[in-house]
Amino acid sequence: MPERIAWILQRRSIREFQNRDVEKEKIKLLLQAAMAAPSARNRQPWHFVVVTDEEKRTQLADLHPSGKIIRRAPLTIVVCGDVEASRNTQTGLCYWTQDCSAAMENLLLAAPALDLGAVWLGVHPTEDREEAVMEVLKLPEGIKPLGLACVGYPGEKKEPNTYYREDKVHYEEFRS
Repeated sequence: MPERIAWILQRRSIREFQNRDVEKEKIKLLLQAAMAAPSARNRQPWHFVVVTDEEKRTQLADLHPSGKIIRRAPLTIVVCGDVEASRNTQTGLCYWTQDCSAAMENLLLAAPALDLGAVWLGVHPTEDREEAVMEVLKLPEGIKPLGLACVGYPGEKKEPNTYYREDKVHYEEFRS
């Protein structure tokens, strides 16, 4: 397998973390990777809220069903989208969820290259979860949270993996 593909398989959902802070330089590199994502019409509607404060992380943990992971990770990056910035003025369509999902994936893929682990906790489209995160982070109107990336030095080791299944691949048309 080519090395340029193999590194992608290192992305695993890490849910246990060491009690060790993530350096600011590494946080910036994660954000640079996130912002290298493609976006519809290059609108780049994303915003990122970096949360290291334990009290603020506890507030986020209390509102999410998988919140115990937030308590264990020293860093949570909340990926948010500006709905109006992503709106196509001709069609009215918004692609902020796709754009921000690409940014989240880039962030998650970059983590192992920095000897970090990460996991994506979903917020959107669960309205009560969105509203709670918006309140805790004081997000302005029109800025919606997509998800939480819990990041830290891994407290568990997972081997590279793929979930490739031939029965999910179709050529030319969908076939059962």
